[in-house]
This record gives sequence, structure tokens and C-alpha cells, in this order.
Amino acid sequence: MNGPNPDDREPMKGFPQVGFLKNFITRENIIVGDYSYYDDPAGPERFESNVLYHFPFLGDRLVIGRFCAIARDVTFIMNGANHKVSGLSTYPFQIFGQGWEKVMPGDGDLPFKGDTEIGDDVWIGFEAMIMPGVTVGSGAIIASRSVVTQDVPPYSVVGGNPARVLRYRFDDETIAELLEIAWWDWEAERITRHLESIVGGDITALREAASSP
Repeated sequence: MNGPNPDDREPMKGFPQVGFLKNFITRENIIVGDYSYYDDPAGPERFESNVLYHFPFLGDRLVIGRFCAIARDVTFIMNGANHKVSGLSTYPFQIFGQGWEKVMPGDGDLPFKGDTEIGDDVWIGFEAMIMPGVTVGSGAIIASRSVVTQDVPPYSVVGGNPARVLRYRFDDETIAELLEIAWWDWEAERITRHLESIVGGDITALREAASSP
């Protein structure tokens, strides 16, 4: 056997709160890689309800890589939450119409920070909040209830409000090598064969696995 089927909505039979997330996504502008899961006692189908202010006409995407672990009530704030800040008032008069639509913002008036991108093998803790346009590097860990307002470096551990880097999981040389190896892109059979090296703490063993078929 080479691990669970990434197309299985319930990979842990009898424990439906954990689901491979890509199988629960209905929005075209949310993209999730294989094996990334969402853990919620109320059901993985709740994930999209925590991706807020995500309006298709804005075009921003939430992109999540492979092998990510996402805890209950992690919230993603998307670009639709932004208000115009260049004027004297930030109140969105225009959304109520009835004469107020005359101050509809023009192109470029509203802050737009682009896609929100989560790398591979990222662990996001309970009730963390990710703000618009943030990029989280592969291998990062985001502590519970953190508010992430800026990019998170690969293999860093961040926490707090606003979240800051608490430490790095490995030295610079090891991080660079892990990103180059990118084991998360391997075929399932190869991952299974070298699983001990992937979950172990010996970069030499993983290096050797990466150089073998």
C-alpha cells in the first residue's frame, strides 16, 4: 500500500472530522493540493465558510499546497474585506446604493494584495487568521490564534498578534536543501518507500533518499 487515496473525502474511516480538503472545495478560486487536510469536529465542509470576503469578481485566489495540516476555524481574510483608505472616511457608502453608489471606488482605489498562498507541508494551528495577500513558505508552522499579516518564511515558526518569527526549525543550509528536495512533489510510492527519512530528523538520510529512485 502507498498511503491513502487523496481523492477520499474521509481518509480516516470512522473519524469524519478529518477530510482531505480538496474534495470539499466548491469555489473555483480556492485551489488545494493532494493530502492537505482540514480537521473540524463539525465537519470539513465548514472550511469554505471560514474563507471570508472572497468575491469572484475580484479574482484573488487562495492556493494551498500539498501535505498541509489545517486545524479547526483557521480563517482566511481575502481582499474583499478591504475598504478605501485614501479618503477622509473609510465607510463603504457605495454598497448600500440608493444614491450612495455615486462614490463607487474606481479601479485601484481599494487595496488589493493579490493571492493568498500557503506552501507545502505547512501546519496551521487552531483559530489562526491569515490576512489578504500573505505567502506562507513551505514547512512553516503557524501557532494557534496567530494573526498573520505578512509573509512567513519557509520552515519558520510564527506566533502572536501580529505574528512574528519565533524561531526557525532548521539552519539556513538545511532549509535550502529541504526546499530543493521538495519531497512533497514525489509520487506516492516513492514517499511511502522513504517515509522514515521524511519524518526523521536526519537530513543526510533524506538527501540519500532524494538521490535514489
